[in-house]
Formats: sequence, C-alpha cells, structure tokens
Amino acid sequence: MASLSAEERSALQDAVHRLLAERCTEADVRATMETPEGYDPDLWARLSEMGLPGLLIAEAHGGSGAGPLELEAIMEEAGAALLCSPLLASGVIAATLLAALGDEAANARLLPAVASGDAIATVALTGDKGAWTAGGVDVTASPTPDGWVLDGAAAHVLHAQNADILLALAHTAAGLDVFEVDPTAQGLTIEPAPTFDHTLRLARLTFTAVPAQRLEASGPVWDAVQAALDMALVALAGEQAGATRRCLDFTVDYANTRIQFGRPIGGFQAIKHMAADLLLEAESATSAARNAAARLAEGSPDAPAAISLAAFACADAFVTTTAASIQMHGGIAFTWAHPAHLYLRRARADAQLFGTPGFHRERYLQQLGA
Repeated sequence: MASLSAEERSALQDAVHRLLAERCTEADVRATMETPEGYDPDLWARLSEMGLPGLLIAEAHGGSGAGPLELEAIMEEAGAALLCSPLLASGVIAATLLAALGDEAANARLLPAVASGDAIATVALTGDKGAWTAGGVDVTASPTPDGWVLDGAAAHVLHAQNADILLALAHTAAGLDVFEVDPTAQGLTIEPAPTFDHTLRLARLTFTAVPAQRLEASGPVWDAVQAALDMALVALAGEQAGATRRCLDFTVDYANTRIQFGRPIGGFQAIKHMAADLLLEAESATSAARNAAARLAEGSPDAPAAISLAAFACADAFVTTTAASIQMHGGIAFTWAHPAHLYLRRARADAQLFGTPGFHRERYLQQLGA
C-alpha cells in the first residue's frame, strides 16, 4: 500500500475533522444511535465522497490505495466525534480481507462498490465465544452438487443488519475458507444483538444450509484473516486514542469553569493530579496507535507486537480516562444525558470488540518471546 505524504494526510484529517464537527455533533450522535440502522446515510454519503470507505482499497478497484497511517489518522477523528458508521466493518475489515485473500475475480466484482460506499460489506469471523482465533469459528461449510452450504453460528458481526455484501469464515474438510453469502439468503437469520454502547451495531448470524460461494485464496486463509484483524486493531486503536483525547479536553474545560468553594475545581490539587494522569494516558494512547500504524505500514517484523501493544494500551487508556472523567464531572456525568456517559460506553464496548486487553497482553508477551 502507498502512503500519502504528511501534508496530504494532514489535509485529509482536517477535512474529516471539519465534516464531523458539522455533521456529527452530540445531538447528531444521539439521534443516529436510536435509528434501526445505527448510521446516518447522508453523512455516510459525504464520507464516501471523501473516499473514506475506499481508503485502503487499491486504485484499480476504485479506492485510494492508502494505508494504515491514513486510516489511523482518520479514525482518531472518528473516535473523537463518536462517529456511528459501518466504516470499520466495510472499509477496513471486509476491504482488507478481500485484498489479502487475493481472489481477483471477487475483488473486481465486490471492491468497487465497497470503495464508493454504495455497498456495505461485513465479515462473520467468530462464534459466540468471541475468541477471534481460528478455533473460535463456529461455522462449517459442506460441498453439495450445487455448490457450498453453510451451517452454524457467528456472533459479534458488525453492521450485519445493514450489509449488502456478507463474507463468512467457515471450516471445511480441507481447513478454513471464506465464503460470500447473500444477506437475504434462505436459511440465514440475522438477529441484532443488544449492545452496551448504543452507537455500536452488532448481530448474531445463524446459518442453516445457507448457499454460499467460496472465495479463492492465494495463500493461507487465516493469514488473510489476521491481516484484516490487525488492520481493524490499528483502526480501533486510532479511534480509542482520538476519543481519549476528546474526553480529556472537555473534562479539563469543565474543571476550569466549574466553580466550587469560590474557585474553579481545576485549581484543587487532587483534580490537577487526576488531569495530569489523564494527559499521560492520552499521550501514551496516541503514541501507541500511531506507532502500530507506522510499523504495519513499513511491514516491520515487530508490527504484530506493536499492534498488540496498541490494542491493550489504547483500550486501557480510553477506559481509564472516561471513568475518571465521570468522577471529575461529578453527579451530572452519571446521567445518560451527559456526553461523558456516551464516551464511557464506547470505551467499555471497544475494550471487548476484537479481544479483551488481557488477550492482547498475552499475545504481546508471546510475540516478544518469539
């Protein structure tokens, strides 16, 4: 993948920042998260015009051919604004998986619509346990005279209820393969899952003899899946870093304007110490997310370790900062009406999305040992 220049990346990030400042305010987020779709089609169209769904997709398929550095920068803005969109599902996981599999016919057929934002794609990667490993896949594929059929269940599938393109990972007698499934196919049940974070859309999928088309893989399928998961973790780390920074900013603003005992509460030493600790969390999260993106963009041998480090460091920083923000705001932030509560819910959900911080710590230690 080619990277934009620093100036081009900054200009793109600034353009996204301006758009989200205008179209993704707190009121917009609250309205969008209560819709069945969980995203704003008009805002999605604007993001698509800017090329965000096709950011990682090769120019030959209508994308920008950019890479992890650009993705991380954009996701910092998305996280800061609590963007509700299928970008992570479609433009990151599905797009990266398709490219990594290397099925040129499928890519030529599917990726242009994903890049333009005209189609939303998603991938069913894990079962009810949410293991995010090859052993956690609970879907099986069987050959028939007419093709393949899928049976089993998949969970934690992002924006499945909105998907025009559905890819599913399944076990075959020869190993793992990726299959394309019609989201409206007979035998497929898509059940929206309740989420702690109302801005997040997840679903559980049940397959009962669902017809499917196997995609041709140019290499080991799990390597392609891991490439998609690594890109997703970089994106998620960027989101967490950006949201951590935004949460810190509005918390400090509140501490500087909230008067108690005749002076701003930011003048009290206990609040100063908390704010200093949160600044360290925000800076560390940003550094970890950007380092993971840089290592992945370079194809560095230590990229997997850097990604695992960012996965748990950014998750922990986001959770810690949002929890402290609630405390520093006092009783008002415990209410659903305060924005700090929205960030807390996003932080808690993000920390479980592609494996817990504990899972990624263990993975990081294993990678260091290797």
